[in-house]
Amino acid sequence: MNRRLIWAVAATALLTSCAGPAPADYAAEKPVLDLKTYFNGEITAHGLFTDRAGKVVRRFTVAMTCSWQGDEGILDERFTYNDGEKQQRIWRLKKLPTGKYTGTADDVVGTAQGQSAGNAFQWSYTLNLPVDGKTYEVQFDDWMYLMDEHVMLNKAVMSKFGVRLGDVTLSFYKP
Repeated sequence: MNRRLIWAVAATALLTSCAGPAPADYAAEKPVLDLKTYFNGEITAHGLFTDRAGKVVRRFTVAMTCSWQGDEGILDERFTYNDGEKQQRIWRLKKLPTGKYTGTADDVVGTAQGQSAGNAFQWSYTLNLPVDGKTYEVQFDDWMYLMDEHVMLNKAVMSKFGVRLGDVTLSFYKP
């Protein structure tokens, strides 16, 4: 084998090994997540943000009021952080064919894109994140996993320019 071919094979193997999961990987998983069913009514979530090293930087709770009319949903999220700060984000979701979703919110740049399969939902978007009086555009790769009819776990990787800044972990509870 010549060196160029060896390098091409090695580079392809490296890039392939870095590829993350896809929603289709969870298509057979149960229980099946139906966003319109789960995100309907009152939901509570507890979460935390960890930095790149895994240190917990911030904790929060979220009180959510969710409703749907046809294929359009409203998720009204009210955040309370451990330092007393409060924020609100209102998501406007639209269910598309084949398990796809789009969403907007006032602090989201453009339109979020999502895909549901089996018990999982993957959501990608850019958020205007306020930090110390400045606002930064950061990307979220957000994954939700339905555990049962009451509990959903959420793990999101936050990055900027492809560099991982930290993770957001949430546990949703629906009575």
